[in-house]
Amino acid sequence: MAKTIKITQTRSSIGRLPKHKATLVGLGLRHIGHTVEREDTPAVRGMVNRISY
Repeated sequence: MAKTIKITQTRSSIGRLPKHKATLVGLGLRHIGHTVEREDTPAVRGMVNRISY
């Protein structure tokens, strides 16, 4: 079984760069407090690093 990570959106996407909003959509995050579970891959880690502000 592949390892997974839980990702939670803690801040609003309002006023963020369009690339960052697209990254949130790609991860499946829709609103503040939304948590998703994704496979722990380098691609997903990179997406999380891009929006981890």
